Amino acid sequence: MMNLDQIQRAMFHAVRQPLTPAERMRETAADGTSIRATAESIIRPNRRLTSFERLEIYNRQYWFRVLSALAEDFTGLRAIVGERQFEKLAVAYLSDHPSRSFTLRNLGSQLEHWLRAHLEYVPKVEHIAVDMVRLEWAEIEAFDNLALPPLSAEDMAALGPDPVIHLQPHLQLLDLSYPVDDLLLSARKKEEDEGAASNAVMERPVRRRIRRTALPKPKKLYLAVHRSDNSVYFRQLEAAEFAILRILRRGGPLSEAVEAADFAERSVEEVSAQIQEWFAHWASLGWFCKAVVEGEAQ
Repeated sequence: MMNLDQIQRAMFHAVRQPLTPAERMRETAADGTSIRATAESIIRPNRRLTSFERLEIYNRQYWFRVLSALAEDFTGLRAIVGERQFEKLAVAYLSDHPSRSFTLRNLGSQLEHWLRAHLEYVPKVEHIAVDMVRLEWAEIEAFDNLALPPLSAEDMAALGPDPVIHLQPHLQLLDLSYPVDDLLLSARKKEEDEGAASNAVMERPVRRRIRRTALPKPKKLYLAVHRSDNSVYFRQLEAAEFAILRILRRGGPLSEAVEAADFAERSVEEVSAQIQEWFAHWASLGWFCKAVVEGEAQ
């Protein structure tokens, strides 16, 4: 007789096994465990369904839901590799990193790390695919991460001559090799509105398919991904602008941040005016914030 913990673990092990090509539950798990035997040990049959058929409902629901959620979060990656290859990639990724959170928001949290180790799933588009995953995950982080009270003009004036200026937790800074921001926005425009999900538990939710898109040529891109009024925005940055923000993000003082920026042939006056313009704009966007005090909400 299994206890509750053993029943839960056995069911999760069975439910997360990938479906067959016909989208049915497998008889045997990847480790050789009999799923039919597992079903019979944890679920009673009823007048209409066997134990295996009852467990299959949960197995199919799990995969239909997590595949749909990952596809929704990574529209750009789907556009790069195409629907069929994306599903192969998604099944492999989710087999290695099954859902372990109360929220599907975290489903793709390990996708960049996993994809770098499994580039065979994105042949010939490895670099742009990784860039796209970084952007799409940054967008999720920007939407969900904490927004701290922004610094006021008085706060800025009181910072001192060489301050450490904190950036909002939701602000994401990306150095990319492809203009995937435009590609992502274009893919979303091309994608038709999603079909309504079926209420039948044994059917895959309907999702309009996105066509594989033409890919842009490599182009260095520095990008800020940030939230304002519950919406996420992309803002392209100059290389020097990005260098300053990256040092500030790491907790470096203002002097170190400015020294890290390469202003090429600009004069001291031009550099000073440019930095003032940038800081005024960043402040207007609310990117500067007060430091989190230990014990406060993270």
